[in-house]
Amino acid sequence: MLIVLATNEEFECASKYFKDYKIIKTGVGNTNVISSLVNENKDQTIINIGYAGSNFLPVGEVVKVARSYNFNHPKNVEIDCKFHGFILDKEGVDCYTSSDFVLSCDLKEPVVFDMELNTIIALGFRKVISYKIVSDNLNIEEYESFNEAEVWQELVSKIDKEVNDN
Repeated sequence: MLIVLATNEEFECASKYFKDYKIIKTGVGNTNVISSLVNENKDQTIINIGYAGSNFLPVGEVVKVARSYNFNHPKNVEIDCKFHGFILDKEGVDCYTSSDFVLSCDLKEPVVFDMELNTIIALGFRKVISYKIVSDNLNIEEYESFNEAEVWQELVSKIDKEVNDN
């Protein structure tokens, strides 16, 4: 199993809790994901963890991703995204991968936004599991002041349960 995350902060926290796993810090965004993972073995399971904005979910909540979509045009979500997604699990929330920080959207259901997951999946790994920590409610200042330390233990517990159940 390979843990994939994007930022230095995520890497530092993951390194404390996931000592028995290989961890790759890709950097933020599609290009960084591709260059970091293109040569990785596609038969391995990927556990993608990281911070994500949300339209309605509370800051600090740890959520499992059920479906992943590419997010390019906030005004045309139903047309652009819903028909071109990847199913990861039966339960969880939708994650929309954007090339930029999402500051608004017209989606009515609670979702999360990141900048990597859809690209990780599109690279063709055998299995991808994803958990996101809600870091903000589509607000850059909120993201920059987010204190992640308290939620990592909850994240670790959820991943350990999932790995041990499989």
